[in-house]
Amino acid sequence: MGKVEVNKRQKQATLLQAAFELFTNKGFAKTTISDIARESGLAKGTFYLYFKDKYDLRNKLTAHKAAQLFGQAHSALLQANVEGFENQMMFIMDYVIGQLQRQPALLQFISKNLSWGVFRTAFTQTMPEESDRFIDYYLKLMEDSHIRCRNPELMLFTIVELVGSTCYNCILLKQPVSMEEYRPYLHEAIHHILMIYTDTEKEKA
Repeated sequence: MGKVEVNKRQKQATLLQAAFELFTNKGFAKTTISDIARESGLAKGTFYLYFKDKYDLRNKLTAHKAAQLFGQAHSALLQANVEGFENQMMFIMDYVIGQLQRQPALLQFISKNLSWGVFRTAFTQTMPEESDRFIDYYLKLMEDSHIRCRNPELMLFTIVELVGSTCYNCILLKQPVSMEEYRPYLHEAIHHILMIYTDTEKEKA
């Protein structure tokens, strides 16, 4: 990657981080593009080189944060050397939950703004970091474990929606119970989702 491209990515990352700080502290509605430019230390005109408007930035920021979170989970998975697709998915989801427990502002931001369209964008468009390839990691984990899935994207959507809504309620609202109390039930639900969507490929003779 050349210096020009590196510089462009750094500026985009700076704008995204400035927007995240402002959106989570000041609120999306009260944050202006001028605020974001000032917080990032960049000219206002630079903003429009990367984003159409504040709403476009919010969507890309949400996608970036989601991709970043799942990218970190995959890195942690590699270090932990967990075997078996179901165990790997449980590890990833537990990692994500742990990070969201430690970062309630991130949880609130993602829960409020993350739609499936934005989530899918996180894994198909280039973002400032190389963490937006989780969909490829996910499919590779399935392949390595010889798992056949009728609709991998739909299965991932189902799990992510479940974990996202669970985190919002159990972590932020403490309802109906704490996350630690609910976690075994969540694991059981994910186990059944995996069973519904997948089966293990038979070894060829």
